[in-house]
Amino acid sequence: MAYRLGIDVGGTFTDLLLLDEATGGFWRHKTPSTPADSSIGILIGVHAICAEAGIAPADVATLFQGTTVATNAVLEGKGARVGLVVTRGYRQVMQIARSFVPGGLAGWIIWPKPVPLAALEDTVEVGGRIDGRGREVEPMNDAEVRAALETLRGRGVEAVTVSLMNAYLDGGHEDRIGALAAEILPDTPVSLSHVVLPEMQEYERTLTTVANAAVRPVVGRYVRALRAKLREAGMTGRIALLRSDGGLMSSEKAEEHPVSLLMSGPAGGVAGALWVGRNAGLSNILTLDVGGTSTDVALIENLEPRRTRTTEVGHLSVRASSLDVKTVGAGGDSIASVPELTRALRVGPQSAGAVPGPAAYGKGGVLPTVTDANVVLGYLPENLLGGSFRLDRAAATAAVQTIADAMGIDLMAAARGIIDIVNENMFGALRMISVQQGYDPRDFALMGFGGAGPLHINAIARLMGSWPAVSPVSPGVLCALGDATTLMRTESARSFARLARDTSEAELIAALDGMATSTVAELVAELVPADEITSLYEIDVRYEGQAFEVPMTITPDVLRSDGIAGLLARFDEEHRRLFTFNMASPHEIVNLRAVALGRPLDLPAVRLPVGDGSPAAAKVRDHELWMDGRMQPAAIYDRSRLRAGDIVAGPAVVVEMDSTTLIEAGHDGTVDPVGNILIRPREGKI
Repeated sequence: MAYRLGIDVGGTFTDLLLLDEATGGFWRHKTPSTPADSSIGILIGVHAICAEAGIAPADVATLFQGTTVATNAVLEGKGARVGLVVTRGYRQVMQIARSFVPGGLAGWIIWPKPVPLAALEDTVEVGGRIDGRGREVEPMNDAEVRAALETLRGRGVEAVTVSLMNAYLDGGHEDRIGALAAEILPDTPVSLSHVVLPEMQEYERTLTTVANAAVRPVVGRYVRALRAKLREAGMTGRIALLRSDGGLMSSEKAEEHPVSLLMSGPAGGVAGALWVGRNAGLSNILTLDVGGTSTDVALIENLEPRRTRTTEVGHLSVRASSLDVKTVGAGGDSIASVPELTRALRVGPQSAGAVPGPAAYGKGGVLPTVTDANVVLGYLPENLLGGSFRLDRAAATAAVQTIADAMGIDLMAAARGIIDIVNENMFGALRMISVQQGYDPRDFALMGFGGAGPLHINAIARLMGSWPAVSPVSPGVLCALGDATTLMRTESARSFARLARDTSEAELIAALDGMATSTVAELVAELVPADEITSLYEIDVRYEGQAFEVPMTITPDVLRSDGIAGLLARFDEEHRRLFTFNMASPHEIVNLRAVALGRPLDLPAVRLPVGDGSPAAAKVRDHELWMDGRMQPAAIYDRSRLRAGDIVAGPAVVVEMDSTTLIEAGHDGTVDPVGNILIRPREGKI
């Protein structure tokens, strides 16, 4: 029997989902995260879930993990010290950047400019030059290069980046510097810009390669240590990590190209939502992934998530493909406060984290959090994780009471105020990826997952007008499910920079086909069967003179049938949707990418027995909760006992091992054939 294990490491909990590929059966487990060394929490979870399934770790054929190691290294400033080698005359490339200053005309006065990942004192220049057509106009001097690398060794750099002018056209000079660096700094990882990002625009190429170098030692140490511990535990299967663009890459490849992991964590939830959407018949979905520390939102149209060519982490913006995920500091552990200066209630972005956590966790936390407010209001029952984790209602009440006292209001009003504010923060993030991108949220279902997502999904669906509000199967471990069910993915890129009218279709297709051959070979080398690999093309198009491009995804067959004219027509349509206008300027084809995709796991959802519409058999007990300004009678239901077609009338709370779903007054939750709860306004109510 073949088993897949998906793991998602969050700020509060580590989620695991074990799949039996033959039967579709699965086991799920949550264990507290261990921020000091996340591999400890992973190993605890691996042993626990394997024991629950009655298998040994050696029976797991493949382990998939979404990781925030690279993300945290950037956010916390714990990346490696990077030495940068540039072409003579370009030593300040990281400092000059794009001369961008956020804010108004005088924004530079108050803007603290971020410190570049490669310091000026760790940047060295070398001679040699490639021109804009890829021709060598000045040879490289090995003695000069050796002297520059000796300088970096003396500076104590932990990683080296080589980024030369026009290297995307010919990487020969960079390859030579890389070979010399292997001699002079033998144990130091070297990142070459024409390998990491073979595209024009020297600042973006340099920044992306420097970012790759900065996180490479950190990610490498983590991956090697995790792999060693898993091997010691008896796991002999393949280990893969989730890329920012929602695909998978081998752990060995991740060590070389960690810049592709910067948005690895949030990508798992989107991958899981795609699996749910396919099985539930939902094609347009807004996702709401609410964890302990933050909330991630994304948009899926026709079962295709939006991707972007820019990955943003904190102040860092690198040129790497990623899912278009927006993150806000609003989660179950977000701390509520009342600043003395304004006396206005604030929620987040500060978080209680896994340690000490919300007051309700009973681990020493005393500050009021969103979780505490949910407990006080009755939305979150005292028993979590199937009864193995009990919440302290008295501690939660005491914590929220501090907010009530500071504002001079009653306890329930304070708790509801905390929930309303965090809901508005999540609503604002959802507007960024829908309304501000030209999409009407009323055309989308809203899917809430993560440990706290189903608690907030009903209220936010009201704000968005997005129905149904979906609480998917196993929402608390959906990110781990996404890790386990997604596909292998890799890509190659190159700049093209040519007006469309001067480009022949044969020339364009030949360039893309050549790139596709290399990406397919890369997946085959990672043991993906050739007959399971498909290819896609991504072509960046803009109007001549524009400073930005719009990426267009197209299949090889469609490109051959529609030609360049069809591609440009699609670009015009997308440009009008994004910006409400088109231009009369000629079109320019800027960059080309070939993407190779493995086959996703064809795992059908388990269908539930059909019920009679009444959830009475799943009722645990009567309950009371605060809603619409008063205490209201409600009920608590056990999700594992619900049947297809059951209708749960709100107000109600549906509990399960890994999450809790809140159905508000005036709404009904219908259980679909595969177990998702679809919440809609009751007819005549809203």
